Amino acid sequence: MKLVRRQFLRLMAGTAALPALTRMAAALAYPTRSVRVIVPFPAGGGPDVAARLLAAWLSDRLGQSFVVEDRPGAGGTLATEAVVRAAPDGYTLLSSSAANAVNASLYDNLSFNFVRDTAPVARIGDIPFVMVVHPSLPANSVAEFIAYAKANASKVNMASAGVGSFSHVSGALFTIMAGVDLLHVPYRANFMPDLLAGQTQVAFTTITFSIPYIRTGKLRALAVTSARRSATLPDLPVIGDFVPGYEAIGWYGISAPTKTPGDVIDKLNAETNAGLADAKLNARLVDIGVEPTPLTPAEFGKLIADDTEKWGKVLRAAGLRGE
Repeated sequence: MKLVRRQFLRLMAGTAALPALTRMAAALAYPTRSVRVIVPFPAGGGPDVAARLLAAWLSDRLGQSFVVEDRPGAGGTLATEAVVRAAPDGYTLLSSSAANAVNASLYDNLSFNFVRDTAPVARIGDIPFVMVVHPSLPANSVAEFIAYAKANASKVNMASAGVGSFSHVSGALFTIMAGVDLLHVPYRANFMPDLLAGQTQVAFTTITFSIPYIRTGKLRALAVTSARRSATLPDLPVIGDFVPGYEAIGWYGISAPTKTPGDVIDKLNAETNAGLADAKLNARLVDIGVEPTPLTPAEFGKLIADDTEKWGKVLRAAGLRGE
């Protein structure tokens, strides 16, 4: 009788362990088919190029195709919602960015909560922004710009890629902290032609987008928005040198639907971080203005939560709402 009972208990213990063993086996085998990486922005932009570089690396490393799918619209919320609604199995991933942290407070009618409904997988890197002005503006430093803007309240036009874009919120944070009144001019398309023509006078934009014009003298760079100097423009100070505490840094990452198995997330994180450490991939990311910055899923999750809270405060202080 005791023998039968022991056999029964062993059988039950083995049965209880089966789901965990099945999940572990699935994670070790992952991926067994192609994986979609959905990008919330148009082809050819920074998020798209970064996602394609990483997708090529993951395809080679893991033996299955990582297929990038561009799905722009509604400030990136359409693509994010598609990933949130996807099966949490690691076969649909989101090319996430700082825009997701901004959108969480920018839009009142989102059908999802980005922090709650996505799982952080890996950060690809930081995206430095730079404060640039048209050469006709009589300001050669951030301090001179602030003095000029205060003397010409509401007369300095600030271009951005649209209401709630990172170029906009970076500028909004600057106006709040520097105590200046700039006239925001949002664009649905490229604002650079008007900035180069002097119809707008200042913008907060990616280094990659603006560096050709900085180098040819068509734009004057005053400072970078990050807390530390940029390797691409090492001679430029940071805005925080003139506006203590100021920091606005974009980022690209990979997120998945919540409840995606932890073993799958850990595998993707490890392979992504291996790619960021690879000299060739690292150099290619730097070429498009991305500073590779590996994080664990937990560290990336904290960054997302902190950024969501930060930009929510900025949007509320500036009275900004999505269109």
